[in-house]
Amino acid sequence: MLKYLSALLLVCVITLELRAQSVNLQAAKALAQKHPDSALIMLRQLYAKAQEQQDKTSEGLCLQQMGTICYNQGHYSQALDFYLHADKLFTEAKQPLLSAANMGDMGLLYYYNKQIERSRAYYNRVLAIYTRQNDLKGQAQVLGSIGHLYEKTRKYDSAFYYQNQALLKYQQANFKQGAAKIYENLGSIYEDLAKFDSAYVSFSRSLQLYRDQHNEVGSIEVINNLGDILRKTGKYKESLLRTRHALQLASQMGNVYQMASCTKDMGKTFELMGQTDSAYHYSELSRRYSLEVYSLDGAKQTTFLQVLYDFNKKSDEIARLNNIRKLNRIIGAAVAVVVVLLVILGIVIFSRQRLKLRDQQLLARQKAAEHEVMQLELKNQQLEEQGLKQQLDIKSRELSNHTLNLIKNNQFLEQMRSKLQAMVKDDRRDQKKQMQQLIAEINENFNHEQHWREFTVAFEQVHQQFFDSLRAFSQDLTSADMRLIALIKMNLDSADIATLLGISTDSLRVSRYRLRKKLNIQQGDNLSAFIQTL
Repeated sequence: MLKYLSALLLVCVITLELRAQSVNLQAAKALAQKHPDSALIMLRQLYAKAQEQQDKTSEGLCLQQMGTICYNQGHYSQALDFYLHADKLFTEAKQPLLSAANMGDMGLLYYYNKQIERSRAYYNRVLAIYTRQNDLKGQAQVLGSIGHLYEKTRKYDSAFYYQNQALLKYQQANFKQGAAKIYENLGSIYEDLAKFDSAYVSFSRSLQLYRDQHNEVGSIEVINNLGDILRKTGKYKESLLRTRHALQLASQMGNVYQMASCTKDMGKTFELMGQTDSAYHYSELSRRYSLEVYSLDGAKQTTFLQVLYDFNKKSDEIARLNNIRKLNRIIGAAVAVVVVLLVILGIVIFSRQRLKLRDQQLLARQKAAEHEVMQLELKNQQLEEQGLKQQLDIKSRELSNHTLNLIKNNQFLEQMRSKLQAMVKDDRRDQKKQMQQLIAEINENFNHEQHWREFTVAFEQVHQQFFDSLRAFSQDLTSADMRLIALIKMNLDSADIATLLGISTDSLRVSRYRLRKKLNIQQGDNLSAFIQTL
């Protein structure tokens, strides 16, 4: 319960502080109209307090008001600096509406510095923000500012369009103060176009709205404008009545600037009426009021410049102290980081030594185990080589046996064929037919494919990939060529080869000659030696 009450009390305190800050900002804004130097001092104190509380929104509002004061006093570069700093703070605080209002002030500043394009760019950004936030008053205000841009560049159609759009937005928001200003703007445009009747109607509507809102300053300006319209249309008496009324109100408020403007207009009116004495009197009165305005402005400027100088000097000193404080923090943090890093480095080095020692022991064990594994692998490899050698010996013996069997079989068949051929030469016709059949059967058995397939399998097991290597030299080799090459590879003499192939030695010589040509063996190179290298 106590914690809940403490939290509630803290919330109440913060709320009261925010309300007090808002009231102080409003007071500074009101004070700036007559005493900009005092307002600037007040805003500087509020800004320092907001910095202590890390209230970015209040910081931005203070800077924005300081920018507006500097702008009104003609210090545009200083005003722009305040506005830009405020924009950064509003962006960080995620206050789009405050940022839009601040950018609107920057757009106005660029306009008075005759940077129309940059001014319009800022107004476009502001209008986009107000449109997204559905802020009708904000939209109306920036639309009116855009219309004012077009009015000053004499693009009156666009000026009318944007002013009317602004008026519509103000009417939708039911904001009479803004609507009064738009009617005043429309009256100025009509006056520039010499459409005095329309100008008079617009100024009259503006005056009525200002009076409804009890806006005395706005009322004085509009009444004076109505006097101008009446003077320009030749209604001098009515003009004087309006202007005297404006002068009376300005005198009651002590607004010397408006008093100078009213007396100047009255001097013009009396001059047009031919009353030179009155014209001179009011012109001289206007000059004195103007001098008073300039004198007051000069005094205010001097005081304001001193305050601004003190403000900048103090800001520079604060910035310097903040930099020193930041530097000390950085140095302290760096020392702490170095100490921590040294401790960590010591721990890491100690740990690495322990890990290194343990790794060395583990590596020694791994090497011993790997040595044993290598010994076992070596023994296995030796056993495998012995087994392969034994298998190769067995296959070689099988190949030799196949070859010998083929030779013996063919020798036997050759003998049988010779005997039977001798018997065929006899005239015993009853045995001749049978003997011819036997000879044909024997001839069929000379090149029996089954024997040759078994021989080929045994040969390839002993001489692996021999035939693939041979085909790399020629793709035109026949099965008969392959058999001849295999028999030469086995180092058989010509007689045995002829017997195995069932051909004569002369036919074998011809076959060897053809084989040399297919293998592209040069004259003088030994065919048997070439085949043994494959």
